[in-house]
Amino acid sequence: MTTSASVELRAKLGEIDIYLFDQLLRGRFDGRTTILDAGCGEGRNLMYFLLRGFTCFGIDRDPAAIDHVRALAAQLAPALPAQNFQAGELDRLPWADGSMQAVVCRAVPHFADNQAHFDAMLRELWRVVAPGGLFFVRLASNIGIEDRVGAAGRRVRLPDGSDRFVVDERMLTAWTAHAGARLADPIKTTNVQGQRCMTTWSVFKPDGRRD
Repeated sequence: MTTSASVELRAKLGEIDIYLFDQLLRGRFDGRTTILDAGCGEGRNLMYFLLRGFTCFGIDRDPAAIDHVRALAAQLAPALPAQNFQAGELDRLPWADGSMQAVVCRAVPHFADNQAHFDAMLRELWRVVAPGGLFFVRLASNIGIEDRVGAAGRRVRLPDGSDRFVVDERMLTAWTAHAGARLADPIKTTNVQGQRCMTTWSVFKPDGRRD
């Protein structure tokens, strides 16, 4: 009996975010083998990297999720230290400056309490990105639903009933310029039937390298 395509892909990729998979296809992780999943949850985006021998790190505020990730890593990449995966907050990372060749942060910054908390998370995540490294972020925005949620840079109630800190294109482009970063791709937003908008923001930390 032939294994279904979906089962085969899950065995190789897990439940990887489709937009992160796109970055893999574009070669953004070629030569960037030390990766931090910031807000890793139970490791849905780490399975491929663990299987392929990447040096993986993860942080999440939920200790139970970290226990799950450690068990996953022990199974798929037993040489990795359990301490690579830690419970903690994104605005207080335990790793050194420039220690990560790629930082992935999916659907976490929009849990910021306010602008100051959001900025603190970004500064700390950017701190650990190595020169030439990739910073990949997916987060809630008001792009395309401004008339329903109002201005960005604050926590709002989205039409789907959730409360999120939302950004807009101006905020992301201003932060990119201030950090001296370079967009890996144009800022892209998915509008989920007017209920919420999720924006993909992917940048390189400068080191003179071209991708």
